[in-house]
Amino acid sequence: MKFDKGVLNAIGAAALFGLSTPLAKIIIGEIKPFMLAGLLYAGSGLGLLIIIILKKSLKINEGSSEAGLKRADWPWLLGATLFGGFLGPIFLVFGLSNTPASSASLLLNLEGVFTALIAWFVFMENFDKRIAFGMALITLGSAALSWEGGAESFISLTGPLAIVIACLCWAIDNNLTKKISGGDPFHISCIKGLIAGFTNLLISVFILNISFPVFSAVAKSFVLGFFGYGLSLVMFVLALRHIGTSRTGAYFSIAPFFGSIASIIIFGENITAVFCAAFLLMAGGVYCHLSERHDHEHEHDYIRHDHLHTHDDMHHEHEHEVGYENEAAQADAEIKKSAHSHFHEHRPVFHTHFHYPDLHHGHTH
Repeated sequence: MKFDKGVLNAIGAAALFGLSTPLAKIIIGEIKPFMLAGLLYAGSGLGLLIIIILKKSLKINEGSSEAGLKRADWPWLLGATLFGGFLGPIFLVFGLSNTPASSASLLLNLEGVFTALIAWFVFMENFDKRIAFGMALITLGSAALSWEGGAESFISLTGPLAIVIACLCWAIDNNLTKKISGGDPFHISCIKGLIAGFTNLLISVFILNISFPVFSAVAKSFVLGFFGYGLSLVMFVLALRHIGTSRTGAYFSIAPFFGSIASIIIFGENITAVFCAAFLLMAGGVYCHLSERHDHEHEHDYIRHDHLHTHDDMHHEHEHEVGYENEAAQADAEIKKSAHSHFHEHRPVFHTHFHYPDLHHGHTH
């Protein structure tokens, strides 16, 4: 069983996002739901923007900074924000207005399923029966927690279909974000948060005619959005970098479990049989992923890219290119051991070791 830093980031992202749901219930009486979503996203983007400015002005981690976004990254980032920050919220608000609450909650679990299917069959990310079975268990557990009981019928097919399309948009967003996950996660998350936030706010004000709440409610929403959405998204991007899209999506799908735990603690809700069943299903799914042992002989093609790395013996044995800021000190072993980012080359190599579908392992099987 291996707790890779990518796994820890994915679970951390799920925990922060899951905990934000019951905490949002505390202020939901003061703000309309869709307006709240906009404020949460905007709070995440603005909070991360403040962090970025502070890091730059105070020169924090200047020698070990993340790789900046390149021109080639922008089409992927704009595509991700288009689907996840613009189209997704529009389809969601239409779907929620034409779908019963219990049905909508269950349909929203399709995001994780779509994320995995696109990663597996469009971007050809590796998976096996254990990973697929684990994903199925986690999805069933999440669906069980979302079930509100009753046998409400759909008002029409248009509402549910819109929610399904929204989930598909967010799944596309997740897969496109994987393409730029080697870049600075604070910059990526900040841009996505700002676009998603102001998209939701514009929809709230100009389409739904919702008025802005009082300042105290806005402030609480911004703080909650920074932690539950902003920092969560930063950890999500880091997880994409290290363990790939489908595995990150699977771990992130356990977010409702953390939300249920918080609801039990905060609101004194009872531990139900459904909660216990969902816990067992999710625990089984997570175990399938944690116990994965994917190692085989594989060949690395030539790669030239830029991301934060250290000089290890497995993939980063390169010399620094002329012009790199630490070129004068590259003979110092300590420099090579420290984390830094710059364009570097990976020569073709054939070897065997345990790996995930990360930045360096996009090979076919």
